[in-house]
Amino acid sequence: MKIATYNIQNLFHRDRSLSDKSYGKCVADWIKELDDLMCGSNRATSNAERIQELVFLLGFDKSFDVPYAVMRKRAGFLFLKGMDYSNELKSGELTDWNGWIALQTIPIDSTAIKNKAQVIADVNPDILLLQEIEDRASLEEFNAQLLPECNTKSFQEIAVVQGSDKRGQEMAMLLKEGYFIKSVRTHYFEIDNSFNPKKEFFQYEIDTPSHRTIWLLAVQLQEDTSEIEMTDAYRKIQSQQIASIYRQLLNDGHKDIIVAGTLNAASYSDSLTPLLRDTDLKDVTKHPSFNVDYDKGSDADYFRLGAYRLGVNIKQKDYLLLSPNLFANVKDSGLNRKGVLPKQRPIWSVYPSIHSKKEAASEHPAVWVEL
Repeated sequence: MKIATYNIQNLFHRDRSLSDKSYGKCVADWIKELDDLMCGSNRATSNAERIQELVFLLGFDKSFDVPYAVMRKRAGFLFLKGMDYSNELKSGELTDWNGWIALQTIPIDSTAIKNKAQVIADVNPDILLLQEIEDRASLEEFNAQLLPECNTKSFQEIAVVQGSDKRGQEMAMLLKEGYFIKSVRTHYFEIDNSFNPKKEFFQYEIDTPSHRTIWLLAVQLQEDTSEIEMTDAYRKIQSQQIASIYRQLLNDGHKDIIVAGTLNAASYSDSLTPLLRDTDLKDVTKHPSFNVDYDKGSDADYFRLGAYRLGVNIKQKDYLLLSPNLFANVKDSGLNRKGVLPKQRPIWSVYPSIHSKKEAASEHPAVWVEL
């Protein structure tokens, strides 16, 4: 039985708020121009149009998080929202045309899409936790069309539970033939109101071909923000609540438990202490069988703080944590980072089709274990 977790960072399109802005160097000029126009007394139509453009480019418009349209690149459809923004500045008095149709999502490069499928095909797990997928329809298309193109079988069962994040960051569980989901339960993080929580985690009960039950907690903790202390505090509370559910499963007599997903912090971080040090969960990357292509050159003999291990010097954010009973039955383990483009040192082997960031499958490796 092979189990994997992979933060794929969307399949066909990605929310623009999650993508790097290529026009960062222009922001200061735009702000100055907007200030000058807002302070001026000239109310000409051309000025109003330019103010509208600048407000949009700077992200000040209140509709920034509300999509006018959603486009699925592979299917080629464009889904338009209703034009109900009557309070917005219009570029003309006779129509509702606002000068642009703002797409909430950005299409992903076709090469990157193929590389995403290739990572999954190379790992070829029986149970796959896939993070940050946009919706079930996209995943079904990806599973039915892209995976067979990489000479691997499609998954037999797919489960997508809608989360509270509106940016297309859903979690999915994919199972090969012989594996079945018996139950799914949603756990909401109970955070003080000042944190404005947006995430939850999911508890899966999975039946295997040998009729052994695996309990899997699919998690994604708070990503880094500019408010470092608040982010760490939020993440620590999340870790505590996940650890509490893990202990509850143990107390109920369950021994085969996995906690998997993107924890968004290195293993030394205090925010992960409730999971990594206050429980008996074992990180699969610490198992002697853990196998991965090492960094090239002198970095192969180096161990950076927060890296996965010696010679694998990328900061660990993705985890596959096993209960002691499962850890004792590990046959093999590893990660696939061939779809991740190195920003600089260290350097490692990637797929031949990856020459730039837009062609990379994801910024995350796929972590796997064979039991």
